[in-house]
Amino acid sequence: MGDLCDKINKFGKSIGNEHRYRILQSLIKGPRTVGELVDTIGLSQPAISQHLRTLKEAELVVDERKGQEVYYSLNTEHTLALLTALVKDLERSRKK
Repeated sequence: MGDLCDKINKFGKSIGNEHRYRILQSLIKGPRTVGELVDTIGLSQPAISQHLRTLKEAELVVDERKGQEVYYSLNTEHTLALLTALVKDLERSRKK
């Protein structure tokens, strides 16, 4: 339970920030580079990189190097597993 709580806490803090949420919205459309996110979100490259680091720590985003570029994408597998675990935990709590 504690591990799930920690992961949900990181998830909430990650999506609770307007800029990080906008980054996630952009990544729903597919993998993006930092430069593409700068253009889309309108923040500086260092700010985008800092937000991406936070999203990676929460395991909501993964990166993949292709040549000289690094592409960031949603970690949908982790996010779905996390939300599924939360729903199951809530259902168990409701039955008690």
